[in-house]
Amino acid sequence: MTDFNEAPLEIKGLSRIYGMGDVKVKALNNVSFEIARGEFVAIMGKSGSGKSTLLHQLGLLDMPTSGQIIFGGKNILELSESSKARFRLSKFGYVFQEYALLPELTALENVYLPAMALGRKKEEYMKAGTEVLEHVGLGTRLHHRPREMSGGEQQRVAIARALINKPDILFADEPTANLDSISSKQVIELFQKLNKETRLTILMVTHEPDDVKYVSTVVWLKDGELAERGT
Repeated sequence: MTDFNEAPLEIKGLSRIYGMGDVKVKALNNVSFEIARGEFVAIMGKSGSGKSTLLHQLGLLDMPTSGQIIFGGKNILELSESSKARFRLSKFGYVFQEYALLPELTALENVYLPAMALGRKKEEYMKAGTEVLEHVGLGTRLHHRPREMSGGEQQRVAIARALINKPDILFADEPTANLDSISSKQVIELFQKLNKETRLTILMVTHEPDDVKYVSTVVWLKDGELAERGT
């Protein structure tokens, strides 16, 4: 893993402008800040403030109009498309509001897909998938399909999938939005546990004010601009 103490994730002048006919919409406007290794960051702000847009830029799921994202001393926006794809698989993990599980696959099969995509050996990704599902409390649900699991369990499968390749950064876009209060608390506490025990860096978009007590840093956006960054 990258040593974030020496090379933090640096966001420099990030802007994203969408064209809607003759109208230009600034979803992000010159956003700059740094993230250190081991931070648990909540990205917050009103609807339309640019939270998910920012997360998608940082996770290389979309390209900004301008700016830089420095990781390990390099601007990762300059990577080729094939290099970006492999970088996403090996360095980043993703959890979304929708669980994005393949319904015909078991929990274990859903989880080890990113490891297969990296070309890891079968015995290795089977073992890793089992271990990470046990780590998120689903060791007895390895062979259950999504329809046989609750929403909270499906989201934990998605979290396990995000962790299978031991990412440097976990990106979570409103991961509890579709969950009841009990399942939401379980997911946030799991993130906090992962952050504290493994120093996993987590960037999470959330609307929930209560989530602030679980994180180490809050980044507030307003109208696509950085309004505040604090602990």
